[in-house]
Amino acid sequence: MSIITSITRMWLTRSIKPFTFQNEYDQLLPFSECENMGLYVHIPFCKSICSFCPYCKVLFSKELCDQYIDSLIKEIHLVGSQYPGKKKVTSLYFGGGTPALAAERIHEIIEALEEHFIITEGIGLELHPNDVTLEVLSILKNAGVTKISIGIQSFRNKYQNILGRKTVDIKALQKALAAVPFETVSMDFIFALPGQTYEDLKSDIDEAFSLGANHVAIYPYIDFTFTKSTVVPMSKKEKRELLDAITRYCQSKGYARSSIWTFSGDPKAKYSSMTRDNFLGFGCSATTLLQKQFKINTFDIPSYCARIHEKKLATSLTIRFTKRQRMIYWLFWTAYSTKVNARDFEKFFGVPLKKVYGVELWIAQRLGFITEKKDTYEMTLKGAFYYHYYENFYTLAYIDKMWGIMRKEAFPARIKL
Repeated sequence: MSIITSITRMWLTRSIKPFTFQNEYDQLLPFSECENMGLYVHIPFCKSICSFCPYCKVLFSKELCDQYIDSLIKEIHLVGSQYPGKKKVTSLYFGGGTPALAAERIHEIIEALEEHFIITEGIGLELHPNDVTLEVLSILKNAGVTKISIGIQSFRNKYQNILGRKTVDIKALQKALAAVPFETVSMDFIFALPGQTYEDLKSDIDEAFSLGANHVAIYPYIDFTFTKSTVVPMSKKEKRELLDAITRYCQSKGYARSSIWTFSGDPKAKYSSMTRDNFLGFGCSATTLLQKQFKINTFDIPSYCARIHEKKLATSLTIRFTKRQRMIYWLFWTAYSTKVNARDFEKFFGVPLKKVYGVELWIAQRLGFITEKKDTYEMTLKGAFYYHYYENFYTLAYIDKMWGIMRKEAFPARIKL
């Protein structure tokens, strides 16, 4: 896996230099001129720890959670007050962990952010199925949340058992969603589980839309080395057949494919924190992407709080991009939407896409991965699968290594990828 990603990296960046993350950061972040910028807030608390989940999380403690949110609000003001006036941003997303465990304080976090930013496309928050209650949804909606994403993973008992999850109370879920409407109600599922069939996944999607979802996400199961999951990943051939089949089914139902793994029953229903040119991240393990750098906060909650208390950013590692590295990062995550607009690339980098990657685009077209229409390149079914397949390599070669180290070290000296 590392050989494939290394060869790809060297070819596309035209350099043998690895991606190098250093234990350094800028206290003053250069985001004032960034366009199409989003916001992300990480809440790392859970009532129980799912064996398959790779994200930064700890068991919930109200005392620790309150200390953490106090620090989080200080971080927001520390960053947001760096420039005069309010900056327009596209969106705000809360991830975790289980953000609803801090439902009573979500409004404080949003109010702190709104002192410095104008959010133009709504506020999203991730939910555990157990948190989808009339009380919690009402608190979140009153706080300003407009989009929710519910981590169902599967409605089927056999897969809930595999993942160590409990049966979803479907009637309670449906009742709460009907009583407190949101602009977007997304439900997340895991695909490529052992023995999972097209009918299994189709049934999950059908049930999601029948219960009130207007958006679904089917994320592939990825076997991170540092999790305790014993789930055996599905083979490449089976994955492709399943992803292609479910994509065709969703399209036959009129659901628009809004990204590699997401489908929408309503054109206005969107839920993605990834397809942004730039974003600011707040909280432990949160990442920030700017024009020339990418930084990631420490995964350690006490270390995070201590740094913020000292009025220092809790950055653990930073990479300062070469122009080619930034281009690859932009293309990789923009392509997640299944489309790349050449005019957007030229606006961001000041050079035509074909001038930089004309050969690669020509090869991708000849291999049947993409089609070109005017200034937009769009993935075919084949291209979408191979994006997913390569993303799996990228995740295991880069993210798995980095997160594995950062779970053990609050501030590693350097990581080379």
